Amino acid sequence: MKKNISLLCAAAMMLAFGANLQAEPAATCTLNSPENTLTLQFMLQEDGTPQYALKYGSSDVILPSRLGFDLRGSLRPGPMKMQENGEIVRVDDRDCYTFSDGFELLSKDENTFDETWETVWGEEHFIRNHYNELLVHLRHKASGHRMDIRFRLYDDGLGFRYEFPSDQQLGYFVIKEEKTEFAMTGDHTAWWIPGDFSSQEYEYTTSRLSAIKGYMTDRLARNAGTTFFSLTGVQTSLQMKTDDGLYINLHEAALVNYPCMHLNYDEASKTFTSFLTPDAQGWKGYMQTPCHTPWRTIQVTDSAVKMLSSRLVLNLNDPCAYDDVSWIHPTKYMGVWWEMIAGPSTWSYTNDFPSVHIGKTDYSKAKPHGRHGANNENVRRYIDFASEHGFDQLLIEGWNIGWEDWVGCWKDSVFDFVTPYPDFDLPALNEYAHSKGIKLMMHHETSSSVRNYERHMEAAYDLMNQYGYDAVKSGYVGDILPRGEYHYGQWMVNHYLYAVTQAAKHHVMVNAHEAIRPTGLCRTYPNLVGNESARGTEYQAFGGTVPEHVTILPFTRLNGGPMDYTPGIFEADLSTFSPNNGSHVQATLANQLGLYLTMPSPLQMAADLPQNYAKYLDAFQFIKDVAVDWEQSRYLFAEPGDYIIVARQARKDGQWFLGGVTDENERTFKVPMNFLEKGRKYEATLYMDAKDAHYQTNNAAYVIKKMKVTAKDKLTVRMAPGGGFAVSFKELK
Repeated sequence: MKKNISLLCAAAMMLAFGANLQAEPAATCTLNSPENTLTLQFMLQEDGTPQYALKYGSSDVILPSRLGFDLRGSLRPGPMKMQENGEIVRVDDRDCYTFSDGFELLSKDENTFDETWETVWGEEHFIRNHYNELLVHLRHKASGHRMDIRFRLYDDGLGFRYEFPSDQQLGYFVIKEEKTEFAMTGDHTAWWIPGDFSSQEYEYTTSRLSAIKGYMTDRLARNAGTTFFSLTGVQTSLQMKTDDGLYINLHEAALVNYPCMHLNYDEASKTFTSFLTPDAQGWKGYMQTPCHTPWRTIQVTDSAVKMLSSRLVLNLNDPCAYDDVSWIHPTKYMGVWWEMIAGPSTWSYTNDFPSVHIGKTDYSKAKPHGRHGANNENVRRYIDFASEHGFDQLLIEGWNIGWEDWVGCWKDSVFDFVTPYPDFDLPALNEYAHSKGIKLMMHHETSSSVRNYERHMEAAYDLMNQYGYDAVKSGYVGDILPRGEYHYGQWMVNHYLYAVTQAAKHHVMVNAHEAIRPTGLCRTYPNLVGNESARGTEYQAFGGTVPEHVTILPFTRLNGGPMDYTPGIFEADLSTFSPNNGSHVQATLANQLGLYLTMPSPLQMAADLPQNYAKYLDAFQFIKDVAVDWEQSRYLFAEPGDYIIVARQARKDGQWFLGGVTDENERTFKVPMNFLEKGRKYEATLYMDAKDAHYQTNNAAYVIKKMKVTAKDKLTVRMAPGGGFAVSFKELK
């Protein structure tokens, strides 16, 4: 249904949203969510400044906040000029103009939409997409250019984006900065990581918004190679909680052909303003009409479990772009990986070549250094173990030539993605794996030499097709080539999607590490089965990660899509197999099992070494049993930074699983079993921390219990400090 919206009395709306406006608006209109949970107000001020505000019931969520841009009209950069201090700068101000005031309202429309769509994989089989929509058509009076703003209001949040229709005068333009505001109502508690153009691999800080600046210097010092822009800049997805108990999350959806959005906080006005990732020249986005920005998202719920259940970001993405998705499937895998991360093995083959020239360096004459992990004997050992225990695939890193000088050199031709090391017999190992019911998983580390990867991409995917690989883990470690570009700029955003769509032509699934954090594109391109894009398990081998980290990630990083977190580390003392590594995993073994439920992904890894699993085969049984693709999910208890407990039903056979994790505090819950089918009996196998378990001193202390339960029961679970639990249910006939 589509209809025009009548203008409402501006004075009345000022009372409804509080007297936050400096002047009476020239035009005002409102939109309610389907169940009237949220109310959006759009205003055009007397000076033509577009603003919006958002309420949850009678509570303000976003106070009147401005919308718009600073644009550069010319595509050509201005001339160079030397400043008095000797600095040479480009003169472009003469070409730039404000595109955030001076608008007039041409017309506006309203629409209601309600559908239920089927996922290819995910936390649910079916997702409802129900919203009311407001589209306002604006004209910039000074330039004559048009801009539309489309708002979609759900019962759990708001998405809005800027749209630029075809315009003979504004066919091409450059964004100097997007000036979207998010005016907060108070000094909320936030879970945040520093704004950074190239990394999300931080531990989260929990603080009031007013304390961000005070913490920032210390947080940046903990990460090498940061590219931060402000002492008050943070990344999205940003999770907050008000003193009144509302949960608010700021993020973006459907990031395509546009730079990643960060947020810069102004303490005086309690306002976040968008800050886009720049290109090598400092400009933000290059646009061609008709076009639109990604969605800016504001999720609002009155409980943490509702926030985790929100599918707003996925819903704002376009439907699946592929006619055939039969080749896309969930995968449980192991890998020749942790032994390189933790230290006893390496990706490289020899110490003979401090400088490698791909296609010229002759590895057949090199002396092996003896620590190469991806060798024939070792890979066969992994294949045997993975096959014996029912896994689908085996990732092998370091199989291809070039690792001797792969990082820190800003090198163009670093890998060719097709040539194996002398001790890696690709045809023979592939044949051996297939004979054991295992597929090999490809690894494409690019060293951020993106032009080089695109040169070789077609040949690399062809090689995968030749040997039956159907999944690739790609990596983008280091500074980007072309030099000066950032991981989260428009150019790289386009590359990541190009890699996914090219892979789809070869029926290849992609798991991209160090790439842009997800924004729900896995709905449109479901062969994007995973990303890293956060501080993952590997940091447990680099000194450890605080336990609360995994209770925050589902609210933040996972808001836009699944993470290849690589859980399942059973041996916490890394020095037992890597004498030079004194790191200690900051989690109990039961916590590692719980992560298979709290960190959902269709691509789920058992990351530890075979010999470490062999010591705990009774606990390893849960990793073998747990599903990775779900019919439905029920979040039962949650609080960011504290704990998460969730029940999930497997899509394939309907089996239920339950899991939870906690922070550094011990916790006990009585978990209702009402997610189970009424009138049926189940055997529950509970994997839980032992009484003396502790993430710092006794990681591997766990107990396994079996009991009979029904939907009427409550299951008492105790989680040790840094602990967790996992339960598998089998229906009794």
